Amino acid sequence: MDSTTEWIVVAAVLAAALLTVAVALLVRLVRARRALRRAGLPTGPRWVFWGALLYFVLPTDLVPDPVYLDDIGVLLLALRSLRAPLGASRADRRNGPA
Repeated sequence: MDSTTEWIVVAAVLAAALLTVAVALLVRLVRARRALRRAGLPTGPRWVFWGALLYFVLPTDLVPDPVYLDDIGVLLLALRSLRAPLGASRADRRNGPA
């Protein structure tokens, strides 16, 4: 096997691993939104969820698609913003009535 073929194989494996991470984060984002809605907690602005979903699906990216780092970053930010109300709700319960 020559060095060019090795580089192509390494790049393909890396792209597949990054795609797996991005899809796993997308699933976590959808599950978090669904769990928050079922619990009756606010899920933040709708555009955050739908914007992250569209950014992941649409072919136009900041970084070309074999490198999913930008998609992963957008999904992590959306997941963080969805879970922020949950953290505030837990802090309120810990402090109890004043």
